[in-house]
Parts: sequence; C-alpha cells; structure tokens
Amino acid sequence: MSLDELRDLLDRHARPDSRTGLDGVLISKVTRSAPPAPSTTGTVLAVIAQGTKRLALGDRVYEYGAGQFLVASVDLPVTGHFTEASPEVPALGFGLVLEPSAVAELLLAAGPGDLPREGTGPVPGIAVSDAPAELLDAVVRLLRLLDRPHDRAVLAPLLRREILWRLISGEQGAPVRRLGLADSGLRHVARAVRWIREHYAEPFRVADVARLSGMSVSAFHRNFQVVTAMSPIQFQKQIRLREARLLLAARPHEVTAVGQRVGYDSASQFGREYRRQFGAPPSLDAARLRVSACAPVAALP
Repeated sequence: MSLDELRDLLDRHARPDSRTGLDGVLISKVTRSAPPAPSTTGTVLAVIAQGTKRLALGDRVYEYGAGQFLVASVDLPVTGHFTEASPEVPALGFGLVLEPSAVAELLLAAGPGDLPREGTGPVPGIAVSDAPAELLDAVVRLLRLLDRPHDRAVLAPLLRREILWRLISGEQGAPVRRLGLADSGLRHVARAVRWIREHYAEPFRVADVARLSGMSVSAFHRNFQVVTAMSPIQFQKQIRLREARLLLAARPHEVTAVGQRVGYDSASQFGREYRRQFGAPPSLDAARLRVSACAPVAALP
C-alpha cells in the first residue's frame, strides 16, 4: 500500500530541520502533541501519512489526518498542532513547496479539456481533501529517490511535475491553478498579503492596498476575506502580534519597546490584544516561550 510505504520512507528519512536532499521537499516527524502554536503556511502541499493535525485560520478550522492532504495557495498566518503524536507513533508528513512558475508551465502545457472548467469567484487560500491513490503513488516514488541519489537529478523534476499535475487536475486544483495565473484574484490577494507582511508596522488605508493589488475596493474586500478568512486590518493585527511574540522570545523585558516596534502606539492596547491572541500577557508569555524554546517545531502547515 502506498500509505504504508510512505510512512516508512518518512520515518527513515526525517531530520530535525525537516529538509531532504530533494529541492522543495520537506519531511515532518513529530513525537509528541503540543499546544497550538502560531506559524505561517507558505505555498505548499502537505500530505499526512500518520497522525492528525488541526489548523485555525481566522474563524475557520481545518483538520486532516492520514491519507489526506492540505494545500495552501497563499502564505497565511495560522495556529495549529498535531493532535495525535507520540514517540511510539509519531506524526509523519510530506511537504512540497508550490512554485507559481511551475504551475504556470503546466497550465500552458495542458491541452483543451485536460483541466476542469475554471470558476470566476474567489477561492479560499487553504483546502483539505482525501489524497487520491495517484497522488500518493507519485509522492512515494519521489521519496524513493532519497535511497537512490544517482537517480535524483533526472527523475526528481519529473516526479515533482507529476505531483503538481495530480494536484491541479484534482478535486482541490482550483486554488493551485490560480496560483499560476498572473491575473487571478488569488494572485492579487497574494500581492496584498506580501505587502502587508513587509509593512505590518505601518498604518494603511484599505483603498491604497486594494489599488496596489490591482482590484477595486469592494472586490478586494470580498476576495481578501474569502482567501484569508480575515479582513485586511485583522490580517495586519495577526502579523503584528506574531512578530511581537518572536521579538519577545529574545527580549522578554522590553514589552513596551516591542509593542511600539510592531506598530502599537498604546501599550495597554498591545497588552490587551496580545493576551487575547496568545492567552497570557506579553511578559508572562515571553517567559513561557524561553522555557519551551528547545521544543521541536513541526515544519508543515
């Protein structure tokens, strides 16, 4: 069975840094369940071979387990954890980074009628589905190359291409196909997401970001909400608070300075929103982070 072989390959080749000898391929092995933690998805296909993972994005919750996959077509801030993992039965996952240029190349190569008809409405930035046998088989054949280094240079690009094709032609292919379309609403939202990430500490007008992304204000609001499950201002708040948490892990006694650095003029507002997001005041959470700094971190969304 592909899933059994997938578990074996992931278990044998997992490394602490999640990297492999294959470009764009990640392996995640988690030996204990931990409280939900903030992270970002990247643009990625993530397949679970063992264990169960739960993610929260805005007001949406996604759960996927063995034999299922998650695809993230925009780099989004999420909170998640493996709900089932132990040293005896570790959570095991495969990840493949999705490159827009590779998607675009396949879209250009596809013949008439090879792909489902494209809809016109916005699509969520995250989708979960059962992994078809063809997709699992291609993933297994790619991971077999970890035992065959002399085959990697020739076969790995072909197998990555096959996996991507299985993905874009399958049930959850719409958001990935739009990742490769320069004029898609998803790409416009991704442009806005990237701008907010790079300028998260600065105040902005939604109309200005909509114009930067190439959309009307009404279309921008609608597409941004569907893709990210948040408004642009809520998204900025998420990025600010997550960046503050990273800074506080290194500088736990500089709460006011950190709040100002990520864009908060009011220390009380910073403390209030931080506690609402992470369940503890900044100073207490920073101390807790230092204690858990050496805990293993899952690499896949």
